[in-house]
Amino acid sequence: MTLRLPAEWEPQDAVLLAWPHEESDWLPCIEEVEPVFIRLVREISRFEKVILVAPNVREVRCKLKNAEIDQSRIDFYPIPTNDTWTRDFGPITILENERPRLLDFTFNGWGLKFSSDLDNQVSRRLHQARAFGETPLTTCGMALEGGSIESDGRGTLLTTSRCLLSANRNPHLNRKQIEDTLGDLLGAQRLLWLENGHLVGDDTDSHIDTLARLGPDDTILYVRCDDPKDEHYQALCAMEEELHALRTIDGRPFRLIPLPWPRAYFDDEGHRLPATYANYLVINQAVLVPTYGDLKDAHALSAIGKAFPERAVIGIHCLPLIRQHGSLHCVTMQLPEGVLT
Repeated sequence: MTLRLPAEWEPQDAVLLAWPHEESDWLPCIEEVEPVFIRLVREISRFEKVILVAPNVREVRCKLKNAEIDQSRIDFYPIPTNDTWTRDFGPITILENERPRLLDFTFNGWGLKFSSDLDNQVSRRLHQARAFGETPLTTCGMALEGGSIESDGRGTLLTTSRCLLSANRNPHLNRKQIEDTLGDLLGAQRLLWLENGHLVGDDTDSHIDTLARLGPDDTILYVRCDDPKDEHYQALCAMEEELHALRTIDGRPFRLIPLPWPRAYFDDEGHRLPATYANYLVINQAVLVPTYGDLKDAHALSAIGKAFPERAVIGIHCLPLIRQHGSLHCVTMQLPEGVLT
């Protein structure tokens, strides 16, 4: 049996989204964040289906209708959620002999930081509602979030030790045991661990999708801080050195593409927000890139376009998303080709 975790840039059937609602942490800024989700639905549904989870489906349908969005490629499911971060509580799809299987890992609110009882049931409830057709779903006891791992589709995973070795995720597993478990569950042949790098305001303990992303042709796109006065400078310089030292499975250096460093953004209480261009989403024929109304936005779109030259690169204004400490990739989870069929 062959087992692998497909790369994000492989063909997809759909993207999973969970709509923000007034019983979530979005309540204070719901009017600001809903347009972001409307734009995401609009852009994703141009290229593939959207599976949309919401406590109140009728209300969401009305909002999308008012935005003149064609709903023929949107499947709605009335399922309650704590929040909207489907990257971390949605199913992770593996391919067994190139046939999809969904894995439902434990989601415990990024190491018991936030309530997650409803979010942790979403994948199973979607499966029970036959949202994934005949694709089987397996529940796993391990705590693992989709944003914490990057796959090249050929057996290499990129991750951070700060997240996967967090004491509140899997305290019974050491580094070697985690590697073995992800080998068994995801077909990982090797894990590349980053020991450095973080974003102030990030609740995830350094999810890799905020820092460095695997791309086609042995590419890694990563955030680079070019301001020596910035509080991130030393840690991200150390991370950059680690990336230069990594080798492909063939023993060659990776092709590294640095992403620009946006200016610092703060919430109303003066706390720094985790703005990052690494939190982009690859979909069929396009890449959706978070933008922040920053002078560096155009540079980020150009840099990401170098890794995906045959795809449309589309900026999505995500300043409202980082008010809750995540961005575009964090609120989406792709479903590879074959999951729905």
